[in-house]
Amino acid sequence: MSEVVHGYVANDDKEALRKRMRRIEGQARGIERMIADDRYCIDILTQIAAVSTALEAVAGLILDDHVNHCVRHALSSGDDEVAAEKTRELLAAVHRFTRTR
Repeated sequence: MSEVVHGYVANDDKEALRKRMRRIEGQARGIERMIADDRYCIDILTQIAAVSTALEAVAGLILDDHVNHCVRHALSSGDDEVAAEKTRELLAAVHRFTRTR
């Protein structure tokens, strides 16, 4: 059985995505410090919005890679069941992603 290579790995995006996630992690820790330091509510909300936007950007990149790699590969494989499964996964992910707004 061959090892599955995800789109973000195949496109050499893995390290860039990890770097973005570390930056987001730092922003989230900063929000916790802001709360601990009794910072102004609007300042905290502004930072929460920034983290949320950054996470959405990462999700968008991963979704793009998924469509352009995993789904495209499944559709071109000629296996209708594999293509149907990847299509169901994609639609479920899009529904999950859009429900959070």
